[in-house]
Amino acid sequence: MKRTFGQIAFLFAALLIAAECGASIIKVKPAPNAIHNAIAKARTGDTVVIMKGTYKEHEITVRKRLVLTGNSFPVIDGENKYQLFLIQCDSVIIRGLQIQNVGKASMTDMAGIKVINAKGVIVDNNKFINNTFGVYLQNAAFCSVSNNIIHSDFKDEINGGNGIHAWRSDHLSISGNIISGQRDGIYFEFVTESKIISNRSFGNARYGLHFMFSHNDTYTKNTFNDNGAGVAVMYSHGVNMYDNEFIHNWGDASYGLLLKEITDSRITRNRFIKNTIGLHMEGTTRVDVRQNLFQDNGWAARVQASCSGSNFIQNNFIGNSFDVATNGTMMLNNFDSNYWDKYDGYDLNKNNVGDVPYYPVSVYSVVTEKIPSAMILYHSLLTDIMDQVEKVLPTIIPDKLRDDHPLMKKIKL
Repeated sequence: MKRTFGQIAFLFAALLIAAECGASIIKVKPAPNAIHNAIAKARTGDTVVIMKGTYKEHEITVRKRLVLTGNSFPVIDGENKYQLFLIQCDSVIIRGLQIQNVGKASMTDMAGIKVINAKGVIVDNNKFINNTFGVYLQNAAFCSVSNNIIHSDFKDEINGGNGIHAWRSDHLSISGNIISGQRDGIYFEFVTESKIISNRSFGNARYGLHFMFSHNDTYTKNTFNDNGAGVAVMYSHGVNMYDNEFIHNWGDASYGLLLKEITDSRITRNRFIKNTIGLHMEGTTRVDVRQNLFQDNGWAARVQASCSGSNFIQNNFIGNSFDVATNGTMMLNNFDSNYWDKYDGYDLNKNNVGDVPYYPVSVYSVVTEKIPSAMILYHSLLTDIMDQVEKVLPTIIPDKLRDDHPLMKKIKL
């Protein structure tokens, strides 16, 4: 008899429950090596309940499918010398623990929880306090890291590690975490087919999120604010970025979002607000930038001459010092049907589309690209004269960088 997918899933769940009917619950109280001893005693499928208290144990290695759960957030303390949990088995669950004071070593990336060569591990609802690395995923697959608080007090990149660090992994789910005070909030390197959803990453020394060589991933509904340099996505393709907030990433070299050597990706319905540079694109190809809000940034979008084949369509540009800047005279990208609050054209036929094109690159932004110190004259009479002369006799700004259908009203996003 042919069975439906639902029937097969039900039978599988029933068999799994039946197989674990003999599973035990082992309670642990503070004592020397109490957690080590409980794990050694436990059988596959057992639950180890760690009772409230402080446990100064380290290198806690799990090679069985267990559930480790805390009662009232027991403290597992690395004493600023050691790493704590090493997970080397599939389908382990760790939740409800306070994991703190992991040490630092020159040859080893020490972490509160390190998952190595394992699948289906769940790290949920824990507190990670003052650890070099919070959660470290190495050669992991189909793992979930959710609803954790991860915070450190490191003040610089050299001494800190990453809140959630993933290397050579796939099909990860990173969701609902609050991350602050790390080097990078979330770091992906060689990670594919993964999702980063509804996290808040703020106050990190470098990036709120950092991608390297990671393809076909999605991050959505996250907030990245007050980080050293915002978010960086580098040397990747097929990245979907939508419904995120990039807020107040402010400094000499700070971006809301930095794209470097990115291809075939989408940036949709994001909010870039009060960043030094909202979006910086360098060496990007075929990136679709659509229905985003760029508001109150120094530069809304900086699109280098090395970029090509990208589209800026139906975005709102409001209150930015400079809407668009570039470092070359050739533009191989398309701007169309955006709203620009600086547009002073007219709409005689009342179709909500301007009758003359808008050139979003001001002559002064071109000057400051070549002579950064010229920013001292910003908002002076000289800059106003330069912009007016350029409108009458355009000679400096790229003539192909224009929006032929500028909208007269803001787009409802």
